[in-house]
Amino acid sequence: MNEKQQQAVKLWFDGGARPNPGPIETAVVLRGVADIRRGPGDGTNEQAEWLALLHALEIATAQGLSDIILIGDSLSVIRQAGGRQPSDSRYIDRFRALAGGFDRVRLRHVGRSHNLAGGALERARWGR
Repeated sequence: MNEKQQQAVKLWFDGGARPNPGPIETAVVLRGVADIRRGPGDGTNEQAEWLALLHALEIATAQGLSDIILIGDSLSVIRQAGGRQPSDSRYIDRFRALAGGFDRVRLRHVGRSHNLAGGALERARWGR
């Protein structure tokens, strides 16, 4: 078993729309490096959070990861993706398709102040 299979890799995700609804931006932090996307369209904060979660799965796929922990501050999206509350099929179907490519996917909720991706989005907004 190689190192990737032995230890889970954490990815923090966050999305936002400013104003809400408005232009969407997402951020994913993997191993201390932020990947920020702007301009995937307009939508609500919840839609932005979903796009951020999918963004995290895309990055994990591109990195060839097999065991991941997706960490975000949107309790609603975490619950929907985990099957604990009804979800919008356009996002959950894509989530399941992407997540199916991993050996293990876990979802964790953290408060906003502990979300590394949220901090990265704020710094990017202010040019820091």
